[in-house]
Amino acid sequence: MSIELRRRQVPVGELSLHVVESGDPDGPPVLLLHGWPESSRTWQPLMAAAGRDARLLAVDLPGIGRSTGSTGGSKRRIAAAVHALIGELGLTGTTLVGHDAGGMAAYAYLRRHDAVDRVVVMNTVLPGVAPWEQVLRNPHIWHFGLHAVPDLPEMLVDGRQEAYFSYFYRALSADPDRITPESRAEQAAAHRGPGRLTAGFDLYRALPQDARDNAESAAAGPVDTPLLYLRGTREPVDLDAYAAGLREAGVRALRTGLVDGGGHFMQEERPAEVWRALRRFAGI
Repeated sequence: MSIELRRRQVPVGELSLHVVESGDPDGPPVLLLHGWPESSRTWQPLMAAAGRDARLLAVDLPGIGRSTGSTGGSKRRIAAAVHALIGELGLTGTTLVGHDAGGMAAYAYLRRHDAVDRVVVMNTVLPGVAPWEQVLRNPHIWHFGLHAVPDLPEMLVDGRQEAYFSYFYRALSADPDRITPESRAEQAAAHRGPGRLTAGFDLYRALPQDARDNAESAAAGPVDTPLLYLRGTREPVDLDAYAAGLREAGVRALRTGLVDGGGHFMQEERPAEVWRALRRFAGI
């Protein structure tokens, strides 16, 4: 299905956020935050699946793609920028959806702000929330350590973005062919140019502080905003362990779900199935 995409730049403090919008301009808003190594482009298959059923708004994270400025990768600071963006756009009744590092930022939003009706976290571990420590010991996430090293990953990846990112599509997708050459090229391009690779790798460099921020949020008390935690059936994770960690951290209105056949990049691999799950949760 072809979709009309509407683009705009929204100044938010020292940042300028690029927003790509589809669907009914008067429909219930669904705000989409990408992860690494992505850009707002990763949400286009989901936008096509949604059609005009809702108003979907995909954001380039600060410093990536057409968004400018820096948050140093801090998920709490990204959440603050998203909160300001929601105010600038006058959004109400919003469903905030985050994938991968965008899911970490969506969780930080859940703990600090209350201008959305519900939050969805997809395909990620949350810093400082069990099973965080167990995941960090997993040798298959070696890239967490590499990407946190100052300057080195930029030197290794600059000029090789598409090849390097494609490794992760192959390793983490259940169906990597669903991530099209056009999508790969556009997302690699979003990480070219001064500071863009750094903005992506900073998402990893900020993880220790993110864990401390989330621990502080949990200690401050529970949260009642509804949260849907989604994974794919082709991801090797124990969904019950993630649910237990979220409840222990004080998330009281928690739902969990599995997307059949989905791998890590399920918004591109299984967009129709992901949209059905989001629609049910949001009551659209």
